[in-house]
Amino acid sequence: MEKFVSATRRFLRDEEGVTAIEYGLIAALVALAIIGGATALGEGLDGLFTRISGFLAGWAN
Repeated sequence: MEKFVSATRRFLRDEEGVTAIEYGLIAALVALAIIGGATALGEGLDGLFTRISGFLAGWAN
């Protein structure tokens, strides 16, 4: 039982795993920011290309 308690204390004091989790959370937040930015940019580009298409369609007639 003493070995178990000692191993548990060592595990709780070990901060190496915490750093990996923090890096994972940061990577997830960066990915969400990229997805959000790409979505906003995509919507803006969709509107731009729709206006250009309308202009060209009117110009060709």
